[in-house]
This record gives sequence, structure tokens and C-alpha cells, in this order.
Amino acid sequence: MDRFDAMRVFIRIVERKSFSKAAEDLGLPRSSVTDAVKGLEARLGVRLLQRTTRHVSATLDGEAYYRRCVSLIADLEDAEGAFAGARPKGHLHVGVHGTLASHFVVPHLAAFLAAYPDIELQLSEGDRYVDLLQEGMDCVLRVGSLVDSDLIARRLTELEEVTCASPAYLDQHGVPESPDALDGHRMVAFRSSATGNVLPLEFIVAGTRCEVVLPSVVTVNGAETYAAAARTGLGLIQAPGYRLAADFRTGALVPVLAGTPPTPTPVSVLYPRAKHLSPRLRVFIDWIARQLQEAARPAGSQRT
Repeated sequence: MDRFDAMRVFIRIVERKSFSKAAEDLGLPRSSVTDAVKGLEARLGVRLLQRTTRHVSATLDGEAYYRRCVSLIADLEDAEGAFAGARPKGHLHVGVHGTLASHFVVPHLAAFLAAYPDIELQLSEGDRYVDLLQEGMDCVLRVGSLVDSDLIARRLTELEEVTCASPAYLDQHGVPESPDALDGHRMVAFRSSATGNVLPLEFIVAGTRCEVVLPSVVTVNGAETYAAAARTGLGLIQAPGYRLAADFRTGALVPVLAGTPPTPTPVSVLYPRAKHLSPRLRVFIDWIARQLQEAARPAGSQRT
């Protein structure tokens, strides 16, 4: 193993806080990972890692060396990528919301992997907060407003949201003409997994955002259950139009209040500041940004 490969191993150990997990990520024997660190420590004459029974952490010298390694490997990969014919390669671990994965990533994944056959892509679904470095992720795609963090965030697109309900619900409660005409209506309540609060309905009226909380008979915390509850006539919902496109085509759900839509929902990619933007990560981010911008279109039309 050459010096640069040993640096890559060391970077992965620091990020994963584990020799075993780093070895698994890199497809190497545990002994090779251990030998790589021993070789670096012998060459530098310092101890880079502090080992306990539960985890591995960098020493002060190790932290300083880690930052230099990240910078050096980034420069090396950029230099290699500058030559004609050089292709991004290596393991890429991406965290992604399930609905984004099923609508925008997986359907086009074969084309991406055909274009970059030397990239090995790992997708992990979920919308909970994750420690990217601890869990070995290169980046994560997130929907909605972002909480303050030390991560670098790049907004990729905005998903247009739609207010809708089932035909049976609208036959019973009437078609609202404006947010002010929602008396007597009800909503399917959606409880945020991030805050634990029920989200209000949102409307843009004359350029101003307003919120409305309606009575509800059911509260959910999952996207699929949310739409299913609306199909059965349990109330109004608001969701990205792409997710409900099939329901609009079949008539299972009907868009309403098109003139006062909800605020669009941002989609962002986040990655650690200490993480170099490798060629494989850069091409993936550019690719997923194109997929989102091309495919995230409003669906359906106002009921008359």
C-alpha cells in the first residue's frame, strides 16, 4: 500500500471512528488497515490514533494530520481528474430521503453508473439527523428548511407543493375558493419527525405567506400514510406535486387553491466542511441537481 492509499485509510478510520468499519467501507482486510496506520505512525514518529474498547479517535497530532491528508488527497484527485480520460472512481455513500430516492435517483441510476462505471454507490434511506462522518457518508440529500450546522449546504432545487383532497371529500365539504373560505374544512395532520409539531397548511396570498391550522381527525408522520389518508377523504393535505402525480392522473386526488399555493420546499445536499469535494462526489451532486431540476414539476390543475 503506497503512502496516498495509507492516507485514504487513515482518513476513513478517523471519520468512522473504527478500524473495522473503515476496512468494510474500503473493502480491505482489517489487518491491512491496521498495518497502514502503523506504517504512517512509524514514518511520522507520532501517535495518530487513540484506541479505546469502544471507539477510535484522533490524537492532537492525528487531527492535524487528518486535515492535511484531506487537503492532499483532494488535490491529488483534482490533479488526476484534470487529465483527459480520467474518470471519477471509488466508494460513494449518500444519505437520501426515501421519496427522493424512488422518484429522482433510482429511476435514472443506471445511466449515472454507466457514465461513471468506476463509482460504487451506496444509498442509505432516512430523514433523521445523521452524523455524516460518524456514519461514513459523503453527503446527504435533505428536503425542507435546514437547521444550523457545521455542514456545507448547497440548494439543488425547490419542489412545488400542491393543496389537494379526494373527490369524495370535496363533494361533502365543498371546493374552497380561497384560504379564507376554509371554515368547515379539515386537514390530515402531519407531525414533523424533526420538531414533533403538527405542520400548518401554508398559502402564499398576495405575496405574503400565511398559515392555517384546521381541525383533524387523524395525525400521521409518514408521507405515504399522509397521501393515503387524503385518498380516503379524511381531509386536505399539502405535498410536493411530483409525489401525487399518479393520484392526479387517476382522479384519486384533486388539486385545489392553485392561486394561493404553499411555499415551495427546498432540496439541498449537505456535506462536511472537513470533507473534500472529491471528483466522484462532485459529479454525483451535479447529476442529482440536473435530475431534480428537470423532473420536479408541478402536477395537476385546479378543479373547476
